[in-house]
Amino acid sequence: MRVWKAAALLVVLLLVAVTAEAARPGGGRMLLLADMDGGDGGDTYVDLAVREVTVQPVRTYVGDVVHIEVLIENKFEGKQTTPARVYANGKEIGSRLFTWGWGIERLFRLGFDWNTSGLPPGEYKITATAFVFEDSSPSDNELDVNQPVVLAAPGSGFPGGGQAGGSYTETDPRFGKNRIQ
Repeated sequence: MRVWKAAALLVVLLLVAVTAEAARPGGGRMLLLADMDGGDGGDTYVDLAVREVTVQPVRTYVGDVVHIEVLIENKFEGKQTTPARVYANGKEIGSRLFTWGWGIERLFRLGFDWNTSGLPPGEYKITATAFVFEDSSPSDNELDVNQPVVLAAPGSGFPGGGQAGGSYTETDPRFGKNRIQ
């Protein structure tokens, strides 16, 4: 009996991802993950992507608010409510739920305001995420901003003599180019 149970478990594990014909204009194939269909074959190919993150200002003083805008794309199908999260140096600084799916916008622009009060001066690396367990391509669910936010003590200067202000847009290289202003 144990052999049959082990064989059944192996079969289930091997069938976690199956390919099914997609009924789309122009034909094509769709990847259907076994845990996505609830047994009725009704779910579809899920793929969210964090396409772009804009941070403004990139040089500011402790106590100021930094605005972060995240552009997320629903690249395929499915429908869910998912959290989008923003981190500074690995610590969550914002979270918002958004609903995506059929009949809803394909692109989502979400804004976050980060209050820097009480933080020590320094450089802060910003990361945005939109994670969905069933996502077929999780490598594009997170985007790091290469230009850090520089926080200075109120009344002090910035490294290199720069002034407060500026913005930076990090774009996933699969979608376009980065912009600094």
